[in-house]
Amino acid sequence: MKSCGVSLAAAAASTASFGDEEKKMAAGKASGQSEEDFASLTAEEREVLSGLDSRLFGFLRLHEDGARTKALLLKAVGCYESLILKAEGKVETDFFCQLGHFNLLLEDYPKALSAYQRYYSLQSDYWKNAAFLYGLGLVYFHYNAFQWAIKAFREVLYVDPSFCRAKEIHLRLGLMFKVNTDFESSLKHFQLALVDCNPCTLSNAEIRFHIAHLYETQRKYHSAKEAYEQLLQAENLPAQVKATVLQQLGWMHHTVDQLGDKATKENYAIQCLQKSLEADPNSGQSWYFLGRCYSSIGKVQDAFISYRQSIDKSEASADTWCSIGVLYQQQNQPMDALQAYICAVQLDHGHAAAWMDLGTLYESCNQSQDAIKCYLNATRSKNCSNTSALATRIKYLQNTLDAWSSGHTVSHPPVQQQVHSWCLTPQKLQHLEQLRANRNNLNPAQKLMLEQLESQFVLMQQHQQMRQMGVAQVRSTGIANGPTTDSSLPTNSVSGQQPQVALTRVPNITQHGIRPTCPGQPMANGPFPAGSVPCSTARTLGSTDTILIGNNHITGSGSNGNVPYLQRNALTLPHNRTNLTSSAEEPWKKQLSNSTQGLHKGQSSHLAGPYSERPLSSTGPSQHLQAAGTGIQNQNGHPTMPSNSVTQGAALNHLPSHTATSGGQQGITLTKESKPSGNTSAVPDTNRHSGETPNSTASVEGLPNHVHQVTADAVSSPSHGDSKSPGLLSSDNPQLSALLMGKANNNVGTGTCDKVNNIHPTVHTKTENSVASSPSSAISTATPSPKSTEQTTTNSVTSLNSPHSGHAVNGDTLEDSQSPTKTDLPLIGRKPNSQIIPSMSVSIYPSSAEVLKACRNLGKNGLSNSSILLDKCPPPRPPPPPHPPLPKDKLNPPTPSIYLENKRDAFFPPLHQFCTNPNNPVTVIRGLAGALKLDLGLFSTKTLVEANNEHLVEVRTQLLQPSDENWDPTGTKKIWRCESSKSQTTIAKYAQYQASSFQESLKEENEKKSHHKDHSDNESTSSDNSGRRRKGPFKTIKFGTNIDLSDDRKWKLQLHELTKLPAFVRVVSAGNILSHVGHTILGMNTVQLYMKVPGSRTPGHQENNNFCSVNINIGPGDCEWFVVPENYWGVMNDFCERNNMNFLMGSWWPDLEDLYEANVPVYRFIQRPGDLVWINAGTVHWVQSIGWCNNIAWNVGPLTVCQYKLAVERYEWNKLQSVKSIVPMVHLSWNIARNIKVSDPKLFEMIKYCLLRTLKQCQTLREALIAAGKEIVWHERTKEEPAHYCSICEVEVFNLLYVTNESNSRKTYIVHCLDCARKITGNLENFVVLEQYKMEDLMQVYDQFTLAPPLPSSSS
Repeated sequence: MKSCGVSLAAAAASTASFGDEEKKMAAGKASGQSEEDFASLTAEEREVLSGLDSRLFGFLRLHEDGARTKALLLKAVGCYESLILKAEGKVETDFFCQLGHFNLLLEDYPKALSAYQRYYSLQSDYWKNAAFLYGLGLVYFHYNAFQWAIKAFREVLYVDPSFCRAKEIHLRLGLMFKVNTDFESSLKHFQLALVDCNPCTLSNAEIRFHIAHLYETQRKYHSAKEAYEQLLQAENLPAQVKATVLQQLGWMHHTVDQLGDKATKENYAIQCLQKSLEADPNSGQSWYFLGRCYSSIGKVQDAFISYRQSIDKSEASADTWCSIGVLYQQQNQPMDALQAYICAVQLDHGHAAAWMDLGTLYESCNQSQDAIKCYLNATRSKNCSNTSALATRIKYLQNTLDAWSSGHTVSHPPVQQQVHSWCLTPQKLQHLEQLRANRNNLNPAQKLMLEQLESQFVLMQQHQQMRQMGVAQVRSTGIANGPTTDSSLPTNSVSGQQPQVALTRVPNITQHGIRPTCPGQPMANGPFPAGSVPCSTARTLGSTDTILIGNNHITGSGSNGNVPYLQRNALTLPHNRTNLTSSAEEPWKKQLSNSTQGLHKGQSSHLAGPYSERPLSSTGPSQHLQAAGTGIQNQNGHPTMPSNSVTQGAALNHLPSHTATSGGQQGITLTKESKPSGNTSAVPDTNRHSGETPNSTASVEGLPNHVHQVTADAVSSPSHGDSKSPGLLSSDNPQLSALLMGKANNNVGTGTCDKVNNIHPTVHTKTENSVASSPSSAISTATPSPKSTEQTTTNSVTSLNSPHSGHAVNGDTLEDSQSPTKTDLPLIGRKPNSQIIPSMSVSIYPSSAEVLKACRNLGKNGLSNSSILLDKCPPPRPPPPPHPPLPKDKLNPPTPSIYLENKRDAFFPPLHQFCTNPNNPVTVIRGLAGALKLDLGLFSTKTLVEANNEHLVEVRTQLLQPSDENWDPTGTKKIWRCESSKSQTTIAKYAQYQASSFQESLKEENEKKSHHKDHSDNESTSSDNSGRRRKGPFKTIKFGTNIDLSDDRKWKLQLHELTKLPAFVRVVSAGNILSHVGHTILGMNTVQLYMKVPGSRTPGHQENNNFCSVNINIGPGDCEWFVVPENYWGVMNDFCERNNMNFLMGSWWPDLEDLYEANVPVYRFIQRPGDLVWINAGTVHWVQSIGWCNNIAWNVGPLTVCQYKLAVERYEWNKLQSVKSIVPMVHLSWNIARNIKVSDPKLFEMIKYCLLRTLKQCQTLREALIAAGKEIVWHERTKEEPAHYCSICEVEVFNLLYVTNESNSRKTYIVHCLDCARKITGNLENFVVLEQYKMEDLMQVYDQFTLAPPLPSSSS
């Protein structure tokens, strides 16, 4: 890995070359002090500085005992800045990288970002520098720019899997994916962090806490409980972690019904919270939770005491005051409740629950005008989840007031209304005046009545006086108007100062310090498209099926438009979606000044994840724990969970403000530094802080290196960079480099750019491929290999990790020679060379002996030397959108279709060529079954039940929706997320369901005919569904999927029938490279069956490793297909990121309107019974059944350049994304070399290059292991033995397998890759190395794999 170290002496010497002597003297006079400072760096200081980079972030305690180091860093920053200023920026690029490291260690994030971006813009091979990528990722993480932080961290692990801070990266990736609700990825990275033995800023106990909390946010409550309880059994558990675990466990039992009956749960919850307070008596959050538990079982006095303790321990908490108000209201103490609610809204002006409760209180006192204003404030709050019900209520109250003023009466809704004794009606006021006028003539009964009315009148006057004071005078923090320490909460109102509020005079409470909108920049995994979007992330919950208002449930569908009134003396204490973040937020901001990215130890708030109604505790073992969620809380006594995606509503996918460092969130709009040409470009807006932070925005003025804020028109949607060719030439051995150069010629694709930012560029150049090639391929992408361009004619924006090649020789990246002064960057970017560089014109035919000889000494420095790794290749990128964009009338292209009449047509050679032509993303072969006389009845439900009725079926429970739309479960919003739950059944049981579904449909159809003669279609077509009621739940259906038909003993007749197919679509054939894997890959080189009812959905996806697929509809119903060409998968990936979805592993259903707006063509067609659909390599597609039908499908791999290239590109992209590649491409490439004669020169060179690199890797690893004294044990492969994958990170492991001593002795052979094995034990002392191939055998295969002469064209 390239070092970031900078020679200070060389840097000082380099200044002599800048300008003439007069300029140098003038500059020296102007900055003489700077030169003195620079010269004053001693050799010892320079030595210390050379060892300081981003990898020490979180481990240098500058605020504790590192004063000397801090002073040195500050001195170095001053020296570097003065030198750069003097040289007008013309210094070695590594200066900027080192400056970024120093500023990062000093936690000066704006300067760090500026320096890192300058380094990025000048260094073409920046991706080789893992320390730079790691530092950049940390800065993005600090600003909650998760989308870019994830990209940077992933690239670190891709270019250097053995990176020393991999554990820190996995920890942060786990936190970010948890916030983004990608729970599977989050769990994987937390587990990867847990097995790593390297030091980390979080203890393993804290990581285990996050895993347990992850289960909780997924609503896997029993798994969460088990994980929490196991963690409590751990030895030497820190007290703070123990307190946090007990707090979460207690609160989970209070809120989750599945964990037992109410009495048992509440008892267990109280015990846990009491134990938590024993471990941490100062946790205000635990006291608050305990108060909620006591309140729910009617222990009012204990609840008040707990709330009092919460206020004492955690200063001001809007949630606590809101809960106190509800408790007072239940005890019929309205004045006390009023003051408590007022305290709550003073502390958090956006506290929707307090506003709603306050409005309900006013309503109960016949003060409708005040109630309306409170409800309006609630609807203005970002965390109000039931605005429709409130709007209905507001409208009703307004109508009531209008009718009252006009003398009319309005019938009241069927709710009971409390009229408190101190509220005087107009009739009573009139009676009071009469009694006062006749005071001297009253009898004793009338005098008693007068006294009562006057006392009530005094109370009412006091109440009205309170309402006449302005709420704007109240501070947003502290409890200036709260209770005094000696006030007796249960028996009296909040004593001390009277709350000075006039709720009637505050029509709009804003959140101070929050910009309402921001430039439309690529959001950090936000749900908003580019455009004006809210910047402040209020703690909202997406759409919820149920919320609680007062003491009553209100359904999200608005079936009850009235806000129910509070009931007297209720034993339970439900809340109006009380938000827990406010109670946790403010007090902890002050404790974060020394935070290391929200991830170093110390007390902090703990917030639940976006799917959880329970927060983490307000005090905990470290700031890491506060990153457990977004601060989206719901404190109802009953869970109110998002009904679908958290991306509904506001941007919920960001850590709360106090997760960042340095005294709360710095709301900085990140931008790229200005270049000499004046081009500026925006980093995604990362103002992701919670609303109530008073100082939540910070100025970015005065940042070094010209960091400027930019407007929305400078930004496009987050597209991704152009592809980059592989580093074909070996950089770790000159001899091998010369060997591989071969007949290198001067086909150079040049093109420079003004590279200005760290966001993927939108490069409008025609490309034929997508992802840079890999260590396992000789592929060079067909994009021009200049640096990513910002053309003068194109409005493109560069961004994080946009790849930049130097000069490319034959499509393979060579590094630019980096001179100390970089003055050749053009002011106006030139268009890239439009020449498409051939994939591999370099000869790579060295013999295996020459390869091994060239690698002879690569492993001499031991396993820790990165030179033993494969040659570095740039991380793969999704392709940019094809340019120029298609016109709108071309976005619904006709689907390529072939109509077969007889068997001869099916075996006609051009059919094979037509299907595999890359220009045809999909081909429908109509009438195939009839032409070949296929017996499709063998795959009918009836035959399947007769053959194997107990065969397992995976069931997906889905919502029946129109095929061209996808709505959230409430039917109120179109979304991309397409959720389904998984279960299992048998063929017989699913067949029964399929038949009953058909019978029900017939019955419904007959009923429709009797009522509506114009409705006769008995299938749930899209046109029938499109007119359905959008509101309300959709019908639930079950889809039988992934039914394995691989066993030829069970399914002999069915599999034999498929041998009638043409060779190119058969499951097994010599020309199908998947037939050469050597073992079964279920669903790919075996047949899978799908049993469907109308509406069954196969969500959007590309096939595994981009292989082609074959799908035959058995019937009797039809299926509707949607297809997008392969070169648009980068756009689809962008849409998934924008919608908070995982493109590879998530379940998503595209919104066609989004695709058309982005100029993405969509093929749409109907597959009828007997039709075969051929999905070409890399094609994106999604399918919905129209009728009742069965389908069979499998994958095939044509022996073509396009198929192999796309398969290897996806193999590398999967590795970058930490996703397992089901097809082991290295293992497959060696089998192809053994079994197939390849005559296509490009395909041959790709495969040969893969063999070359893996042969080199095997040799270098063997030598390193032998040099380290590690024995290599022979373990020959058995017949049909599957390829091996690392049991931890799931990358393919070829030839040399690392298994633990225990696994080897038990012969279970749990395989690890080298990097994961070394993370477990650095010197591999607990591992045995197994070798599966003799080097002589691999050399023989390599040497015998030669280019075959071209074959004459033959029939398929």
